[in-house]
Amino acid sequence: MKSKVNSDAVYRCFFALSALCVLMGTPLGCHTQSQTILTVSAAASLKDAMSEIEAAYKKDHANADFRDNFGSSGILAREIENGAPVDAFLSAASRPMDDLEAKGLIAMGTRRDLLRNSLVLIAPRDSQLRGFEGLTDKAVRTIALGDPASVPAGQYGRQTLVAQHLLERLNTKIVLAKDARQVLAYVETGDADAGIVYATDSQASGRVRVVAVAPESSHDPIVYPAAVVKASRNEEAARKFIEYLSSPVAKAIFIKHGFRMASL
Repeated sequence: MKSKVNSDAVYRCFFALSALCVLMGTPLGCHTQSQTILTVSAAASLKDAMSEIEAAYKKDHANADFRDNFGSSGILAREIENGAPVDAFLSAASRPMDDLEAKGLIAMGTRRDLLRNSLVLIAPRDSQLRGFEGLTDKAVRTIALGDPASVPAGQYGRQTLVAQHLLERLNTKIVLAKDARQVLAYVETGDADAGIVYATDSQASGRVRVVAVAPESSHDPIVYPAAVVKASRNEEAARKFIEYLSSPVAKAIFIKHGFRMASL
């Protein structure tokens, strides 16, 4: 009788656990693997593409999730240097990644040049602006530019203005922004008469138009490197995700958002 009671108790416990697992969406019969949350610090210009890529990744990796931190590459690199808990870093320029690598903060063998981009001059859709030289016109009062101290798009933009002998003539018109997406927002809202952003940023907005494309010879090559941060607590998972960014699925998403693959 005692054996029967114990058996019934075990059965009732198993049934209750089964019901709870069903309610929670957890399959019974195997232990659930702990969820891995990857913290990704990425250039602001990658926000739309990365959100879509992460959603695609989670379809095939049910236990993966992401905590994203988008911003200017220089500031993100400084946060990593100061000990921020980051698993993967995607920069809009080589220099922030170079600095981290020189300090031994990037996991060996994980760095890869992932993407390329172009730089463009944008203005509100109803603007009469024509070309970079038109920025000197009196009608253009404010030009938005990412802060060159930490924003790669701002660094490339400054190089372009220098190459075209315009920087000194435009210094009083320039308003600095925290990242390329803020530059885009300034132009979208009319708070700036023009701005310099990545081609991918302009593609993400229906409220601005591309006035001109900066000649590639006027600025450093726009390359986006990606790597695993050495201090990552999820290095294996982070390595797999960095590798996934070069997969056919990820490539198609990047290209859809206007990026070019660095290997092409």
